[in-house]
Amino acid sequence: MRAMILAAGRGERLRPLTDTIPKPLVEIGGKPLIEYHLESLSRGGFREVVINQGHLGDQLPAALGDGRRWGIHIHWSDEQPEALETGGGIHQALPLLGTSPFLVINGDVWTDYPFGRLRAVKCDWAHLVMVANPAHNPDGDFALHGARVRENGGTRLTFSGIGVYNPRLFSACQAGKFSIVPLLRHAMTHHLVTGEIHSGAWDDIGTAERLESLNRLLDH
Repeated sequence: MRAMILAAGRGERLRPLTDTIPKPLVEIGGKPLIEYHLESLSRGGFREVVINQGHLGDQLPAALGDGRRWGIHIHWSDEQPEALETGGGIHQALPLLGTSPFLVINGDVWTDYPFGRLRAVKCDWAHLVMVANPAHNPDGDFALHGARVRENGGTRLTFSGIGVYNPRLFSACQAGKFSIVPLLRHAMTHHLVTGEIHSGAWDDIGTAERLESLNRLLDH
């Protein structure tokens, strides 16, 4: 299984920090956030990783190289000058991701989720990792009914930004800028999306306040 880290976002809510560095290179506990993902992917047995480039994207290969220090090979998907959002970014990278299901991780989350566990998931369409609703998303995103994810009809949880997708999810898509969310919602109406709950550490560092809070936590 291959993996992709979504790293092309502008990071508007982290400005002015992200005026000079791309969001995945923001440091958490003294280390760029994206390095935590690369370390975890390597531990989980992933050897081929795609990273997309958007805002200040040339800094990413300069900082990470080809991935050999983590025992992986990094493939780059360049979206400069304008990022293609989640769906468009994944769609452009499909030739690098192969014909089998692949893992996608949002580049702005910090977690102890063991990515290697997802290598065993049977993913016919999509499989999402859900977490308890954080303070900034109290209403959640989707509901989990047993092993199936639905848009409504139960206690709603927050999508962690970690998911496994089958390339067929994008079969009707055209190149361009679009979100993956409508694709997931459509698949949910046909009961094609499975899911699980991660009860361990997870944080979305999308704002300066949440970044500062996580750094304080890791300092203790």
